[in-house]
Amino acid sequence: MRSPLLATLWFGFAALAAAADLPEGVRRVTVLNYPDCFELSNADTRVTLCHQVGGRVLEYALQGKNALYLDPREINWGTPGGLKTPPSAGRFDLGPEQIIPRREKLWSGPWTAEAIGPRAVRLTSLPDEATGVQLIREFRLDAKTTHLSCEQIIRNVSRETKHWSHWSRTFAVHGGIGVVPLTPEIPRFPHGFVMYGPGPDPAILFRPTDPNVRRRGAFLEVLGPTRYPKLGFDSHAGWFAYVMPHHQAFVKRYASPRDAVYPEVAGLTLCFWYPPAHVVPACELEPHGPRHEIPPGASASYTEHWYLLPHAFPTAGAPLDLDKLAAQVERDAR
Repeated sequence: MRSPLLATLWFGFAALAAAADLPEGVRRVTVLNYPDCFELSNADTRVTLCHQVGGRVLEYALQGKNALYLDPREINWGTPGGLKTPPSAGRFDLGPEQIIPRREKLWSGPWTAEAIGPRAVRLTSLPDEATGVQLIREFRLDAKTTHLSCEQIIRNVSRETKHWSHWSRTFAVHGGIGVVPLTPEIPRFPHGFVMYGPGPDPAILFRPTDPNVRRRGAFLEVLGPTRYPKLGFDSHAGWFAYVMPHHQAFVKRYASPRDAVYPEVAGLTLCFWYPPAHVVPACELEPHGPRHEIPPGASASYTEHWYLLPHAFPTAGAPLDLDKLAAQVERDAR
């Protein structure tokens, strides 16, 4: 029988050996009640990935400040009698929203996780009978910057052609300002955005007005929670920014081809869901990808590129310098 000292040393050596087997910038950590999460890191940026309840990002942080809203009640997941809250933080999904069937295996089921390179991890779902697909998500953090590549691969495991699309559902921290660059040469919505009304079967308002949505120059700004929280945009700029109260801009870049089919009811390319903080203390940032035609046995992929940029949050009554923000995105989010 090992002595307690020898046992301690043995487990310590085993932990060091396990860590040594991981690529550079990858380690295992526990977050809330989720053991063995993968963490990707460089000098200033940390990304934590969850495979226990959906394949998602729990933390995306620059200098220790998490851009994502992680519901602390998730600590009850997997505990006897624990309240199962909906998954929060860096969520991804499939669409179109009004057509796709329930998909609990993909949304909140267990996934597998494996390191695939320096600061790179692959998460894989179970095959899902309802949608006929299996999802693979690959996350790669740049060696020096905050650039996080988030690729979602949709693999058709059924015997029928599938037509699903990428739908991002990222919960960012509440209280920020959304900035959407307009593409007025190819307008679809009269005001650049639509608003979904209340209720289980909401009307879509095509000429909405709201004190927290304003147009300035070539941009729409979402200054805070809106009368009805879901907003859809027709921008094909391929990026937007969300400037957060802790003086960072969360930027997403993604492909938005103008000749593709966008299968949401309103044909939108991007959504914000911005409720009051007492409902959910988060703003949901939702790029929508185009429709894929995926034959049996084939796959389709879509990639979001995330960045965190230092950017001052305006003082009360002061506006953002939108041109300065756009120039910063063009310079530093490439």
